[in-house]
Amino acid sequence: MFRQAIVREPGSNFDEGLTSVSVGIPVLERVLGQWEEYCAALEDCGLFLTRLEPDLAHPDSTFVEDAAVLTEHGAMLTRPGAASRLGEVAAITPTVRRFYPEAEEIAAPGTLDGGDICEAGRHFFLGLSHRTNEEGARQLAAHLLKEGFSSSTVDVRGMTSILHLKSGISYIGRPEDGSAEGGTLVVMEEMADWPEFAGYDLLRVSAEESYGANCVRVNGRVLVVAGFPGLTEDLQRRGFDPLVLEMSEFQKMDGGLSCLSLRF
Repeated sequence: MFRQAIVREPGSNFDEGLTSVSVGIPVLERVLGQWEEYCAALEDCGLFLTRLEPDLAHPDSTFVEDAAVLTEHGAMLTRPGAASRLGEVAAITPTVRRFYPEAEEIAAPGTLDGGDICEAGRHFFLGLSHRTNEEGARQLAAHLLKEGFSSSTVDVRGMTSILHLKSGISYIGRPEDGSAEGGTLVVMEEMADWPEFAGYDLLRVSAEESYGANCVRVNGRVLVVAGFPGLTEDLQRRGFDPLVLEMSEFQKMDGGLSCLSLRF
């Protein structure tokens, strides 16, 4: 059960952030509206939000998930793989340390984005991407092991369709228990047959709806992106309770539902 989340309001220069897709320029009014709806959804799921002011020095800083990895036992402050985002970690560190005073840090030459880290019960999938390298994954794996978690790496560097691992997979547990081992893993069709995910109950997301694979289990609900009826129906058919949110403006900047909050 999550009780809290850290979020940061998008800045007026949000459209100056990094992106690898060409699906249009975000409209600030819609960005802020969709962000407020996202925050309201988290609150509806029972979370207390710590809302941070926009950080205009870092246009991507609303994607707070990339700056830290939080577990029930501890926290790891990351070291983003994009140089322009390094300052985001320093900016959010005081807030993270309010809740996790002993938070550790990824050290150079390691790089790690939180969007590459998928918690699946007591196991973590660590994505190796163009933002997270082997050394960063090694440091996080050692940290997680001390906390009693297992981990394994998943190499997505050869993929052109996703930026981070969690752009393609999400763990949502079981309808009755979100943390149950061997629960449901939402996975885009392109990755569904990978041996790394054997042993999980896979919900395969069609190529046409692949952006929807980044969904988020928050207590009794599953946040899911609007516009993907097949995925939403599959979730309902399996006994989950989807909460549909519009994310069109964040998609334009490589963002997804999980990117916008640090939940704990």
